[in-house]
Amino acid sequence: MRCSEKAFRWQLIFFLFISLISVMLSSCRPENGVNANPTLPVTVTETVTEKGGSVPATPDPTQMSEAMGLELSELDGITVTFWHVWGSDELLEGITNVILAFDATNAYGITVKALNQGGYNGLEDAMNAAIQSGDVPDLVVGNANAFASWYAVDAIIDMAPYMEDEVVGLGEGAMGDFFEGPFESGVTSGGERISLPFQQSANVLFYNETWAQELGFDSPPSNVAEFKEQACAAAEANNTDDSPDNDGTGGLVIYTEASNVMSWVFAYGGDVYDEQEMSYDFTSEEVVGVAEFWKSLWDEGCAFEMERYPYPDLSSPLAFSTREALFIMSSTAGLSRQMEAFETEGATDDEWTLIPFVGPEGEKAVNVFVPSLAVVKTTAKKQLAAWLFITYLLSPETQAEWATFSDTYPVRMSAGEILKDDGAGSPQWKRGFSLLSYGKTEPPVPSWPLVRRAVGDAFADLFRKPSENIPAILESLEDLADELVSLNQ
Repeated sequence: MRCSEKAFRWQLIFFLFISLISVMLSSCRPENGVNANPTLPVTVTETVTEKGGSVPATPDPTQMSEAMGLELSELDGITVTFWHVWGSDELLEGITNVILAFDATNAYGITVKALNQGGYNGLEDAMNAAIQSGDVPDLVVGNANAFASWYAVDAIIDMAPYMEDEVVGLGEGAMGDFFEGPFESGVTSGGERISLPFQQSANVLFYNETWAQELGFDSPPSNVAEFKEQACAAAEANNTDDSPDNDGTGGLVIYTEASNVMSWVFAYGGDVYDEQEMSYDFTSEEVVGVAEFWKSLWDEGCAFEMERYPYPDLSSPLAFSTREALFIMSSTAGLSRQMEAFETEGATDDEWTLIPFVGPEGEKAVNVFVPSLAVVKTTAKKQLAAWLFITYLLSPETQAEWATFSDTYPVRMSAGEILKDDGAGSPQWKRGFSLLSYGKTEPPVPSWPLVRRAVGDAFADLFRKPSENIPAILESLEDLADELVSLNQ
């Protein structure tokens, strides 16, 4: 390894070690089937919500039976404390509306007390402190990495017994209705079900159809060779037109954040974490292939960086809306921002769509982000009450309603059909929904938040060094990932 590479590596280790210490210190601070209750006999009491959707029918309380070793009538008066992250006006209105509907219609007498924790980092800090103090909530929303950490310290439960319960379980039909990637993201390598997905968004490619057709391409690229051909054609067009202002642009806006790296790795048919070996692998054929592909795009001028990527001040439209880029990598959560960009002065009226990432042999993938729900280990009654609220949140009707507030996608296919039938969403939103079947998720392990920073830094390093350095850079990344795993144990 060259001295410069070794120095870079140890500087990065120091930075990430300080980040890990900061996280550890912060944790010590005090501080539906079809129905929501699928198999119970029901007396239908459907309620129309403010957004026009309906909540599932609720059971007749006189017909309640036993579930998970408890009489359901014992839940009357139980309050479920729910920590979430939706504090903006629209999202807070949405989750409040959902909770009020549950409180008003569930036959168990359960009420939900919701507390916004100010974002995922804030929630994780608060939960870490609560585990130390013992003053924990009953239900939390979060990411797979946090759940893995909390399950390791016995703070959240395995929900598999609840899912399989004959009375309050989801049922095989409902479980088969979830998108596979998000659904499997809540299962540990040991088979424990520690979370269930609540919403999803996807990292996809935004693609300018109008411009591509003018460049002579009748369809989106189906593999990396076609992708490169189109990106390079767009770059050449901008370099040879009458405007010097767009020279050096035109193809793919490159941004080395780990979500983008992982999207391409998935499309190449690979991954970076081996669950059986419980270790990272950044020297596989697939990861090397992505690195070489990115490097070739960069060296041939078919990819470029932008300071204002991915979301600029909208007084200066996105590169994508002004033909500075034929492709950008973006989350579907950015759709509304992109649509606004096309309405600003100087933007084109081009037709555009969303496409999946593609591999060498035509493989397709999108990287899905899946905020999920976990039941905190408390008492048997509170755990069951929290579970029943989860079944309500995951009913197709509630999922469809939440999607209208959050600009995200539901995690159940039937909820998407409800939205389609209602005519919801732009053409791009609907196209994004159709891509979710290609969804893959990033490693659901505690070390990943730190490792993903190193991934972005390593891939940025690719552009500063010759192609022959790619193996050494990836080997160094793998060594660093192994060290970060040991620090996180």
